[in-house]
Amino acid sequence: MTERVEKSDKRGLGALVEAARATGEKRGLPPVHLWNPAHCGDIDIVIRRDGTWLHEGAPIGRPELVRLFSTVLRKDPDGFHLVTPVEKLKISVEDSPFRAVRVDRRDGALVFTTDVGDEVEAGPDDPLRVETDPVTGEPAPYVHVRRGLEARIERPVFYELVEMAEERQTSEGPQLGVTSHGRFFPLAPPGAHR
Repeated sequence: MTERVEKSDKRGLGALVEAARATGEKRGLPPVHLWNPAHCGDIDIVIRRDGTWLHEGAPIGRPELVRLFSTVLRKDPDGFHLVTPVEKLKISVEDSPFRAVRVDRRDGALVFTTDVGDEVEAGPDDPLRVETDPVTGEPAPYVHVRRGLEARIERPVFYELVEMAEERQTSEGPQLGVTSHGRFFPLAPPGAHR
């Protein structure tokens, strides 16, 4: 995969690979929200539900390449794309593009670390949400990472949140949740934890 990417347009994905090598990826996130290249087509990259990135059906084995691609990932109304100043390639995402693999409490904030090394503090701009399967009742927790991209909170991390949770009375009844940056985030529907 890397060789094919490196042989592409030097202003596109190949240039990003070269820049990451030269800088050791110490720079901040690129401004993908400001780039508006023409759609170049689809690329056979799939982010599986478990967080594995596949190219042409095979796992991308280099974590630094996955990290690089994650920095140019953007969610548009028509789906997920890898975006550079000159290319826009659609990819497939089975659930959410990232996994929250750790949570820490720092100065009144819940700080999540993703499987690609991003850190995000849950709060008004980066909310935590939990969907509940109507049939099984199983929770599917997520935290917003950036510009519409979310991380699915891994089960052990969710258990940590449950351990930190407090009960609050709401107009609908008692509700279990966590607080970050002064905002209360429910972990289950009202009355569900009883």
